[in-house]
Amino acid sequence: MKEKPGLKEKIVETALDLAAAQGWERVTLRDVAVEAGISLATLHTHIEDKTDILAALGRMIDRQILDSFAQSPHEDETPRDRLFDILMERYELLNKWRPGIVSILRSFCFDPKQAVIACPHLGRSMNWMLEAAGIGTSGVSGAVKVAGLTGLYLKNLRVWKEDESADLSKLMAALDKDLERAEKLAGFLRL
Repeated sequence: MKEKPGLKEKIVETALDLAAAQGWERVTLRDVAVEAGISLATLHTHIEDKTDILAALGRMIDRQILDSFAQSPHEDETPRDRLFDILMERYELLNKWRPGIVSILRSFCFDPKQAVIACPHLGRSMNWMLEAAGIGTSGVSGAVKVAGLTGLYLKNLRVWKEDESADLSKLMAALDKDLERAEKLAGFLRL
């Protein structure tokens, strides 16, 4: 069966709007279906659970970033600079759904299982971000890079959550500093 174009994106955006309005912990799959104007059966065809909504959001963002960097590959930049640009674009894309995402992040305090279940999806996204930056991800060293970038991304997600400035200057400074540290550590470990 061919997927309706844009339905999964509509489901994700509806869920994020609901999260902003009532808190992610109160959002039910039934709420998402009703608000999106679809049946639960149709929702089930596209989304398995609330964590799958987060995974779908991650894939939407991945796709936008990969498309953007395919059109403008930044080949004259260092891999670290490309990674900085990629991660900043990722955080800037999150701004579109800031209230809903902040609600989701807060809900992890009440349901940490959700955060743990979402980690593999985030790791896959970080793998794609490294690849887009021209940084290899194969083998043990690649696994270490993916794990390290996942941790770095989550650390800076906390900064993003607090930085409501138009230019995200606090986030930019924190991310640049963390990428510099990571680059030094990777060099030391010969990754």
